[in-house]
Amino acid sequence: MSLLDRFAGLGTATVSDALDKLKRPGSLLGLAPLANGQRMAGRAFTVRYVSAQVPAGTVGDFIDQVEPGQVIVLDNDGRVDCTVWGDILTAVAHQRGISGTVIEGVCRDTHRALSIGYPIYSRGRFMRTGKDRVEVAEERGPVTIGGVTVRHGDILLGDSDGVVAIPQDCEDDVLEVAEMIQTREEAILTAALGGATIAEARAKYGYHDLQRADA
Repeated sequence: MSLLDRFAGLGTATVSDALDKLKRPGSLLGLAPLANGQRMAGRAFTVRYVSAQVPAGTVGDFIDQVEPGQVIVLDNDGRVDCTVWGDILTAVAHQRGISGTVIEGVCRDTHRALSIGYPIYSRGRFMRTGKDRVEVAEERGPVTIGGVTVRHGDILLGDSDGVVAIPQDCEDDVLEVAEMIQTREEAILTAALGGATIAEARAKYGYHDLQRADA
C-alpha cells in the first residue's frame, strides 16, 4: 500500500494529533467541507491569487495542468467577496479524476459539487465572480491556507472535520505517528467497550501522551 493510500485511511483528527506531537503546523483553521461525509486525499497543486491589475489578468486555466489524484489548493487571500471556483471547474475536475479542491476563500455553484460528490473545502459560499477582481499571480509556489504554509506536492487530507496538510519533509514521520495513535485509540475503545473504565483504558495505552510533543 502506498504512503498516500495509508494516509487516506486515517482521519484528519488523528493526523492533526500526529502533527502536534511532532510540533509541526498543518491543521487548516476555518476551512469547512461543503458536505458531511466527503473525503479527499492527494498531493497539492497550488495556485496563488492577488487583486486584479488594470487590465485584469486571468483567473487561470491551471486545471489543464493538474494530474488525476492531485488536490487543487487555491490561495485567494481569504477573500469572501468573490470566488475563484465554480461550476465549470467542478465538472472538469471531477471528470478528470482530481481528488478535490481547497480554497482560502469561497466557492460558488455548489449544486454541481453536491450533486456529483466532488469534495470542496472553503470558507463558505458566495456567488460573485472573481473575474476582473482577482488574477493568478503564481502556480506551484507556496501558499497560505488557514494560517498554514502549503507547498506544491504536500499531502492534503480532508474529511468531515476539515483539512490537514502534511509537509513533504516529514510525511513519513507523520504517518508513523498517526498510525501509532490510531492503533492505540482503537485499543482504548476496545478495552472500554469490553468493560474497562475509561480511566483504566486510557492509562493502559497512554492516551494522554498520544499527541503530546516529546520534551
